[in-house]
Amino acid sequence: MSEWAAYAGRILRVDLSRRRVEVEPLDAKLAREYLGGRGFNMRRLYDEVKPGVDALSPANVLSFGVGPLNGTLFPGAARFNVSAKSPQTGILGDANAGGFFGPELKYAGYDQIIITGAADRPVYLLVHNDRVEIRPADHLWGLDVWETHRQLRSELSDSRLQVACIGPAAERGVLFSGVFANLTRAAARTGMGTVMAAKNLKAVAVRGTKPVRVAQPQDFLRLIEQLDQAIYSHRDYPMRTRLGTTWLVSALNRYGCLTTRNYQTGLFPAAAEVSGEKLASDYNRKMKGCFSCTIPCSRFFRVEGGPFAGLASEGPEFEGLAGFSSRVGNSDVTLALKAVDLCNRYGLDAITTSACISFAMECYEKGIIGQQEADGLDLSWGNGQTILALIDKIARREGFGDVLADGTPAAARKIGRGSERYVMDVKGLEFFQADPRGIKAYGLGVAVASRGGDHLRSEPSFEFSENAEEGRRRYGVADSAFRLAYRGKGLVVKDFEEKCALADALNACKNTIVNMEVLPYDLAARFLEAAIGWEVSPEEVQQACERTVNLERAFIAREGVRRQDDYLPERFLKEPLPADSGASAGQVIELEPMLDEYYAARGWELSSGLPTAGKLRQLGLGDVAEDLAARAIISA
Repeated sequence: MSEWAAYAGRILRVDLSRRRVEVEPLDAKLAREYLGGRGFNMRRLYDEVKPGVDALSPANVLSFGVGPLNGTLFPGAARFNVSAKSPQTGILGDANAGGFFGPELKYAGYDQIIITGAADRPVYLLVHNDRVEIRPADHLWGLDVWETHRQLRSELSDSRLQVACIGPAAERGVLFSGVFANLTRAAARTGMGTVMAAKNLKAVAVRGTKPVRVAQPQDFLRLIEQLDQAIYSHRDYPMRTRLGTTWLVSALNRYGCLTTRNYQTGLFPAAAEVSGEKLASDYNRKMKGCFSCTIPCSRFFRVEGGPFAGLASEGPEFEGLAGFSSRVGNSDVTLALKAVDLCNRYGLDAITTSACISFAMECYEKGIIGQQEADGLDLSWGNGQTILALIDKIARREGFGDVLADGTPAAARKIGRGSERYVMDVKGLEFFQADPRGIKAYGLGVAVASRGGDHLRSEPSFEFSENAEEGRRRYGVADSAFRLAYRGKGLVVKDFEEKCALADALNACKNTIVNMEVLPYDLAARFLEAAIGWEVSPEEVQQACERTVNLERAFIAREGVRRQDDYLPERFLKEPLPADSGASAGQVIELEPMLDEYYAARGWELSSGLPTAGKLRQLGLGDVAEDLAARAIISA
């Protein structure tokens, strides 16, 4: 890889069972075909994790991946992906976070860390340029995320050390535990922290001082200036810098599709009291951005009075804020802030944690469970004491918390009595904080997402545009531009899945690449040429993204996923949003025709939802086609 710039050109491979560390060169073919980050991790996952492997066994492979633009001036190229087979869903596990850890890994001289085996006692991995050590972590086991950060920076006497670690929830085997960097930057979905804990790996601590160079510095800087101008002049820029993602609380409430009381309705009467605007006026103290960010969408907040006086942290994001307010019926914004803070310290996925609590509250409302089964807790909607108590119980796997600690599908299997009806998941992963009946492309995207009930695999925000002419131009269907229409949404989701794959391969921010759409494939190709020195076409960039999406589908197909697994909960298909949902009232999701359209757009089989051998070969995945054919999953 020495002939290319931007990449570090090295892969760090760590065998925890043998306490062995090796460095291998980054393969040029891998870089060309998958670009970086998520793409690198997905290829490792497919090649090195065999079907049916227990996600919590040493045979699972955990990868940290970064992209070619990490460590450069590219706006928001600060993120990293951490991937393995998921213990929460049993299929593809992958999570992504920002902050400063990703660039530091590049400065240390690595494009990816691949971790295999399991240590016989707690350890942490120290990476300081060419010095890599597997160190004892018995003294760190049991510490929360914040304590672990402080302890490692203190004992290594380095305030610039970047730490990605797990909290006590992962150590206790909570299946939806994440990996946390910079205290609150959560790679939280699909249980990657639980995989780390099963490997007895408490943290990865990184310090790097190596340069990241680009091939054509002047051209690269000119492109940066062009991209910065597009970002600064975008209509969303002022709102995103002031409120971050928390603007969605008010916006989705206006649309009538804000998750409220476990999706019983799309309108939360107290939305103004738990909104991003409320945080901005009463609690936010300053803005904060990730490495090389031009949209400082994060915030520092402080609570000055009330029962949580003195609480101060970064964030929250929309998902945590809405999860612990509208989703659970809570109108106290400071309690929501405290709940998110507890999740961050314990190392829990705030989306699944809030889903578990809202599921339990609806089961209580419907008379399926009572206070006796819930350790005496009053599970009425919005009960703040219960919300905080359940977070603590889940993290410690104590009492009723142990029932919830494997996620809502597992909890419903334990509870029974019709509780399954109130589980809001796809493929074992709980939903985000918006009701898909009011945003139908998002509903389709969640149904087909490779890691389960996840909106960040597609983020098809185009359906909010309400621009029929643009819908016809881009997708040939006017309805594609309208959130309550379903025609054209298969084409929209395919397009935005590939945009998300691009963002995750470059490990750059989805605010810009996906939501603001300021990096079309021709501009991405020019950036890669200036950064790496490649000659690359826009079509090659798009195809690399499409290749990753198809490879992920092949991975979950090996684990048994078929069309019937691209489902949505019955509530969204058969129960219209109630009249109080305003602009989305009366809506259900027309899933089956959207699935047909999506599979056709992808070139997959309509009956099974599987990629065809021809499609895989077209994308340079002939070896994958042969593997699936040999397993009698697809026809040769």
